[in-house]
Amino acid sequence: MSMTATIPAGTPMAAGANEPRGQRPKPFFTPKKIMLYTVLVFFSLYYLFPLYVMLTTSLKTMPEIRFGNIFALPTAPSFDAWFKAWSSACTGLTCNGLAPGFWNSVKITIPSTIVSIFIAAVNGYALVNWRFKGSEIFFSILIFGSFIPYQVMLYPLVMITRELGIFGSLQAVILIHTIFGMPILTLLFRNYFASLPQELFKAARVDGAGFWRIFFEIMLPMSLPIFVVALILQITGIWNDFLFGVVFAGNVNYPMTVQLNNIVNSAQGTPEYNVNMAATVLTGLVPLTVYFVSGKWFVRGVAAGAVKG
Repeated sequence: MSMTATIPAGTPMAAGANEPRGQRPKPFFTPKKIMLYTVLVFFSLYYLFPLYVMLTTSLKTMPEIRFGNIFALPTAPSFDAWFKAWSSACTGLTCNGLAPGFWNSVKITIPSTIVSIFIAAVNGYALVNWRFKGSEIFFSILIFGSFIPYQVMLYPLVMITRELGIFGSLQAVILIHTIFGMPILTLLFRNYFASLPQELFKAARVDGAGFWRIFFEIMLPMSLPIFVVALILQITGIWNDFLFGVVFAGNVNYPMTVQLNNIVNSAQGTPEYNVNMAATVLTGLVPLTVYFVSGKWFVRGVAAGAVKG
């Protein structure tokens, strides 16, 4: 005869009997999280505060800037300073605004970025998968060259571009940016390709694929994160450059950063701080947009292999 007691339906069971046990849910606001978010908010505001001042100042009139509070919001926002900074602000002897410098920067940035990234990607791919005699020495020299200050090479580069007949032109600036961008980009691509499974490369070699077919059909489709990293580094670095632009471009080919410097340091009349701030924001819009659009890809690319050996 079974000794098991039958519990009638609806009878409450003893507390805790046969109930699944798990971890208690952690409270969202813990002292550690409060401290972390406080620090993050503080530094975010610290770095965004200059941008706030620039934006608000660019939307004010000069009387409001002179007699008002620099931290106050504009009473009657106006984009007149933005239009003047773009089309009619004086950048030395001419008063055409930032527009010519913007298009010069575009003409410099696009080819320099494309050519340097493509060559660096091929270099990194070859250094990992198609080793040749002396490849490690070549790579070491390439990396060593990336740490040499630009100022040391200015005079030799001026002489070289003069002999090539391109000094004072956009071609000279494009060539310089392409050369100086390749070492660090080669390092990034080499480390990324080294982190990919070698079995893919070996399988493609067994199937008879050659150098370029493996590169375009296997390596490139898997390399979107590191390409985004390279794009961000090159676009922001080239767009924000001042030294090469002022030395190699020539007076009629100045990029946007040089034009901005000429607007801010113009000695004609009273300084127009609203125009200066508007010109600064306009000059920084391109790299800011690139960061905002592809920021998550930048982090993913770095984590996926940009710092791996």
